[in-house]
Amino acid sequence: MVFGRFVAGASLAAAVALAPLAVSAQDKKVHLNIQSNFASTLQILGPNAHFLVDTIKTISGGSIDAKFFEPGAMVPPGQSFDAVASGSLDAAWATPGYWTGKDIAFAVYSTVPFGPDTGEYMAWMKFGGGEKMLQALYAKYGIHSIICHVIAPEASGWFRKEIKTLDDLKGLKMRFFGLGANVMQKLGVATQLLQAGEIFQALQLGTIDATEFSMPAMDLSLGFYQVAKYYYFPGWHQQSTFGDLIINKKKWDSMSKTQQAQIQTACDATTLRGIGLSEYAQADAMQELKAKGVNFMTWNKTFLDAYKKAWVEVAKEQADKSPEFKKAWDSLTAFRAKYEPWRERGYLRD
Repeated sequence: MVFGRFVAGASLAAAVALAPLAVSAQDKKVHLNIQSNFASTLQILGPNAHFLVDTIKTISGGSIDAKFFEPGAMVPPGQSFDAVASGSLDAAWATPGYWTGKDIAFAVYSTVPFGPDTGEYMAWMKFGGGEKMLQALYAKYGIHSIICHVIAPEASGWFRKEIKTLDDLKGLKMRFFGLGANVMQKLGVATQLLQAGEIFQALQLGTIDATEFSMPAMDLSLGFYQVAKYYYFPGWHQQSTFGDLIINKKKWDSMSKTQQAQIQTACDATTLRGIGLSEYAQADAMQELKAKGVNFMTWNKTFLDAYKKAWVEVAKEQADKSPEFKKAWDSLTAFRAKYEPWRERGYLRD
């Protein structure tokens, strides 16, 4: 992919250029405590968080003493935003979609139902104004954000029983992330957002009847197959998902331009790694899940049409409620319309 080669080349060039710059006279050593919202044992996101921290330390030549902390080691994961905003936590590695309680607009910068795949989404984020608008939104809370990982499409969710009709969804209690949760609510599902480490127990105890979390490799590591055997595809709610590194704005501003560039470069490298790793890991995971008795299910047109209809309603409702959501959604929608001729003509389709 041209974009992938561009990012790889840019990241490598920057790393080579910066590597010899050990701690220079003008760069005071910076201590940067980074709490991840994803445990190091979680496939893809766990290793990528460590990769980010190690890369920052390496290319800064010791100028930035970055340290990784597990979820909850310093503050509860759900409180990372406020802790970074106040400065009690230097930084957190998470996803904008976790902060919709602050403003629903954060969801647009994470993933949207029936949204773009990685290439198109990245084009909007990096060159279509998405990341700049996200940073402006975070700045209201005293936070600086850098896009720092992207993952491939997710699965649609785990269910204890086969879902044969739309009526089967009514009354279900389900863990659901992002704007897809609003869609499911339209169809009678009671949704709640649980952190990764909380989901298995809730599913096992019956606190929830179903869950979505991520893709096969990550879901396998969380053990959902032990409780629910019906695994639905495609992940209409998350065709591509961004995560970011959020840093206290005062902390960010106190760093030198070189140190800021080093963190940006580390995030670019982590993003590229996430794209490749999240695509690579799924085939083996699906084989293992199949061997464990998991039934792979595909939503038919009736379900997908219902989800899409509900999503159109949700998008309009949220745009009416939140000026920031409207700004982000209008920007993404306009970009996708402009991009459409390339999407339709540039790629092979079955």
